[in-house]
Amino acid sequence: MKFLIDECLTPELAKIAHGKGHCETSHVVWLGLAGLKDWELKPIILEGDWTFVTKNSVDFRGPKDNPGTKGQYADVAIHAGLVCLNGPPGMDLDMQIELFEMALIELDDDDLVNQVLEVILEDEETLRVVRYALSKE
Repeated sequence: MKFLIDECLTPELAKIAHGKGHCETSHVVWLGLAGLKDWELKPIILEGDWTFVTKNSVDFRGPKDNPGTKGQYADVAIHAGLVCLNGPPGMDLDMQIELFEMALIELDDDDLVNQVLEVILEDEETLRVVRYALSKE
């Protein structure tokens, strides 16, 4: 699996993915894509067959109560997956790393084709992982 880490997240996540054997993983900034809007990133993500990692869950999967009704993936028939790291606003480096490492454990080299994996920090003690299908079909 190759991840593309969103610009809103630390490049350290890409380095962690490399260390876990996901050697094609990259970061939006490393690809010279900093500053692109979500809708501008979408075709790059899809054409590159990237599993996208972001904390901007609503922007990509739509509202949490009704994923796929809105957001960048609402009209996508097939995608390599979406990983949403849902923590508090202004998540620090340690929190981003903790949530991403939990996602990697959950994936365990399983693919995410047409799925979303959300790692949710519900409070200071509780992490919850949710996985569900998301495609236009």
